[in-house]
Amino acid sequence: MNILIIYAHPEPQSMNGAMYRTAITHLRAAGHQVKTSDLYAMRFDPVSNRENFSSVRDPAFFKQQLEEIYATEVGGFANEINAEQEKVEWCDLMIWQFPLWWFAIPAILKGWVDRVFAMGRFYKHGHFYETGLLSGKKAMLSLTTGGPADHYLKAGFNGDLDGILKPLHRGVFEFTGFMVLQPQVIYGPVRQSPEELSAELENWKRRLDQIFDEQPITIGAY
Repeated sequence: MNILIIYAHPEPQSMNGAMYRTAITHLRAAGHQVKTSDLYAMRFDPVSNRENFSSVRDPAFFKQQLEEIYATEVGGFANEINAEQEKVEWCDLMIWQFPLWWFAIPAILKGWVDRVFAMGRFYKHGHFYETGLLSGKKAMLSLTTGGPADHYLKAGFNGDLDGILKPLHRGVFEFTGFMVLQPQVIYGPVRQSPEELSAELENWKRRLDQIFDEQPITIGAY
């Protein structure tokens, strides 16, 4: 199977870095094709503007979605953006590996979405959710948190993790047609021992062994 891993953490020695490298090695050893985008190593520019495009629809007023539709029609995406879009179109499964910062993804990953998930190319009128242009693919979030698991319950200190992740699950993945897999969450790695972190990596490997047999979860509109 074809797997794309988007990695957003500035420290290679972090738990996110370990999860990223483990997934690449383990999946390739199992015979899967793996492509990656290490956004910090790539120095990916998260700022979305006319630099997304080699084409210009309206030089007088920049409306990003209209430029995206036009670029889709004429092959007018900048080379670096087109390369990322082709990776997403190629994959059967997309995994995002990142730390949860301020109840959200790092800015570099949000900017990647803003620039890469273009109207016309990944979604358009009549092609959302079940009829999305990326339907048939699966997506999964793999993340670390700063706090322990009981902080991310409905009555917990930070509230329900499912609610925190819903804008990504529903608003990015399901919106464009992806089926969503249960997130892989490492709670408070800074508070775990080396032995506990090693066990987390082994659990990750075991899950990856069965990942294509997993059924998607239902997010829903509400």
